[in-house]
Amino acid sequence: MLFKSIIIILLLLILASLGRALYHMIRKERNPDGVVNSLTYRIGLSVLLFVLILVGTYMGWITPHAIT
Repeated sequence: MLFKSIIIILLLLILASLGRALYHMIRKERNPDGVVNSLTYRIGLSVLLFVLILVGTYMGWITPHAIT
């Protein structure tokens, strides 16, 4: 349950980072550094999430469901 909560928190942080990048894009005084930093943060979180899912599957903490 804790592992799944961490995954959900990471997904929410990824969405927040996308929102922050959008905010920097639509502001009057456009800040390209803010957009780049937000998207870089999002990429890092996405890679972390991917690695955590791989590790969780390998260790048996989460199990994939069969598609029927």
